[in-house]
Amino acid sequence: MTKPGDAIASEWTKFWSVRATWWSLAAAAVLMAAYSVMGGWAIARAGETGSVRSIAINGAFYMAQFPVIAVATLFVTSEYASGSIRSSLLWVPVRNRLLLAKSAVLLPVLSVLGAALAGLAMVVGGFVAGDHASRIPAGEVVLTIAGMAAYFALLGLLCLGIGTALRSTAGAIVSVIVLLLMVPMLVGALGADALIDYFPGFAGINGMLPKGELNPVFHTPTVYAPWIGMLSCAAWSVGALAAGSVLLRKRDA
Repeated sequence: MTKPGDAIASEWTKFWSVRATWWSLAAAAVLMAAYSVMGGWAIARAGETGSVRSIAINGAFYMAQFPVIAVATLFVTSEYASGSIRSSLLWVPVRNRLLLAKSAVLLPVLSVLGAALAGLAMVVGGFVAGDHASRIPAGEVVLTIAGMAAYFALLGLLCLGIGTALRSTAGAIVSVIVLLLMVPMLVGALGADALIDYFPGFAGINGMLPKGELNPVFHTPTVYAPWIGMLSCAAWSVGALAAGSVLLRKRDA
């Protein structure tokens, strides 16, 4: 019986041995940096004071989260595509342990990525904006960095669960994007505005902001404390992992 630590070590090695991992993480950094330069330049050109926190949050939602979705989804679906999932399950016959090992790899990697990109965006955006960048209390800077770290980690687990359930890279990525963007828009169009803030994309962005502050992505005030936003994201991730776990145990590799 493979020990949990050995399963995690194996998944860690597989994660970093695939070129798609490095390309995806590099793409997230490049996209965030590029967006930060453009955002800082827009603030400086406007000649008005602007928030570099808004640059970081918008950059995460419109740019950096998509490579995160790709790398987390491919972590499981690429094994189904190549057939190597059979070897993985022979090595780790307790199937839930395999899913937990993959989760244990994604959590720290994507947390560090989120924190690093938040800091990068605020530093680069502030440098380009110059004197037009508004001063931000240290507590709010920490909230943005911690919130982005948590959001990227939970988004990765959501993708892992959906990818395990669907076994298809394209199907999983499209499903996640629809859940983040299209479904909330449809719910809002049907008049259920109160539910929108609890979908993972909205909740994740709200989790980077103090209660009552204007959300720079959706232009509505946050209606709850940051921890509620992250708890909502966690609930979606746990649900996706639970569905993936059930199907992983029931179906043949």
